[in-house]
Amino acid sequence: MLRYQSTHSELLPYKANVTLQAFYRRASANTAILHHREALRDWKLVVKKAPNDATAKLRMAECDKIVKRDAFLKAIEVEDAPSAAEGLDLESMVVDAGYDGVKLDKEMTVEFIEDMIERFKNGKKIARKYVFQIILAVMDLVRKEPTMVECDVEAGHEITVCGDTHGQFFDLMEIFRLAGTPTKKNAYLFNGDFVDRGSWSTEVALTLYAYKWLYPNTFFLNRGNHETDDMNRMYGFEGECRAKYTERVFKLFSESFSALPLATLIGKKYFVLHGGLFSDDKVTLDDIRKLDRFKQRQPGQSGLMMEMLWTDPQTQPGRGPSKRGVGLQFGPDVTKRFCEANKIDAIIRSHEVRMEGYEVEHDGRCITVFSAPHYCDSTGNKGAFIKIGPDYKLNYTKFDAVPHPNVKPMAYAASGLMNML
Repeated sequence: MLRYQSTHSELLPYKANVTLQAFYRRASANTAILHHREALRDWKLVVKKAPNDATAKLRMAECDKIVKRDAFLKAIEVEDAPSAAEGLDLESMVVDAGYDGVKLDKEMTVEFIEDMIERFKNGKKIARKYVFQIILAVMDLVRKEPTMVECDVEAGHEITVCGDTHGQFFDLMEIFRLAGTPTKKNAYLFNGDFVDRGSWSTEVALTLYAYKWLYPNTFFLNRGNHETDDMNRMYGFEGECRAKYTERVFKLFSESFSALPLATLIGKKYFVLHGGLFSDDKVTLDDIRKLDRFKQRQPGQSGLMMEMLWTDPQTQPGRGPSKRGVGLQFGPDVTKRFCEANKIDAIIRSHEVRMEGYEVEHDGRCITVFSAPHYCDSTGNKGAFIKIGPDYKLNYTKFDAVPHPNVKPMAYAASGLMNML
C-alpha cells in the first residue's frame, strides 16, 4: 500500500498539506507502475514544497537515476538485436569437475528435476551450462505454441491452474505437495508472474521451465505482466539473475518470456489469461488466436497484449480507469457479453492478491486465483489453486505460506526506491 509519511507535514497549512499529499501519492503510484518521468516531475514538486523531507529527496534522487538509466538503455537499443543465444557453444561448455549434482544430458529427466529442487532447497545453484540448456529448450518449445494454447482434460487426467507465484519457491513446493508432482496425467498451468518480488525467482523459473521441458504437452505457462523487461529491472529478477548466474542468463530468460503464450483455453470452457478482458466488446477468441505476439517483445502501453496482461475486474458495470495506471477495469456486464459471445463458461485470471487465495466474481463468470501466500512476507493472504478434471468442475484448494530461509522479498531489486513503496 502506498502511504504518505512526511515527518513535518503537520506543520504545513491544511490546504498545502492536502496538495502535497496528492503529489506524493501520484508520484508513488507512477513510480510503482514504472512511469518514472511522470513520477520525477511530482517528486520535484514535493521536494520544492517540502525541502526538508528527506524521504522525498531520496525518492527523487533514485527516480532521477532510473530516468537517466532508461534514457541510456533507449539510446543504445538496437532494432533486431541478435539473440543472447548467439555464440553460446553449449557443446564446448564444461561443467566444473566439483559439481555434485545430477548431470543433464540432451533430455530433461525426473531425476535431474528432483535433484535440482533439493539443491535449491539447500541454497545451491545448478551448473550454468544446465541453466542455458533449460532456457533454450523451453524457448524453442514455447515459440512453436500458439498465442492461445487449447487443451482438453482427458479421462483419468486433471489440470491444476495456479496464479502468481512471484519467486516464492518454497510455496511452489507446497503447491506440488498438495496438488501432486507434475506428470503426464497431472497437468499444470501457471498463469504468469513467476518472477519478481520474491527472492527465489530464478529457482521458480528454472523449476517451471524444467517441468515444461519434461512434459511439453501437459505443463503450460502463460505470460504475466512481470515476464517483461521493465518490471524485471525494477522488481528483482534481473538483479537476481546477475547475482546468482550472469547477465546473459537474464537476457535469455527475457527472450523466452517474450515467446510465452498469452492465454490458454481449457476444454472450450475456461479462458485463462493473466490480467483480464478488453476495451472493445468486439474482441473474440479468434482475435487472440490470430494475435502475432512476436511482433513486439514487450506489451507497451496499449493494445491487446497489454490488456491481456494488465486489466482487472470491477464490481460496477461498464469499464473504468485502472487503479494501477495501466490498462483498465471491466465490469460484470463486460464479462457476461464476452463469455456469451465466445460460448465459454468463465474467464480465469490472476494478477491480484486475494485474501482467501481466490475469488469468484461477476456472477461466477470471472475467477481470480493467486498462488503466492503471505505475499511479500507482509500481506497475510492465503494462496490457492484450481483443479479441473474431465467433468470440468472447478475445485478450489487454499493453502498457507510455508517457512523459508531468512531472505527478504526484493533482495535483488535494482533500486532501494522500490523498497520504500
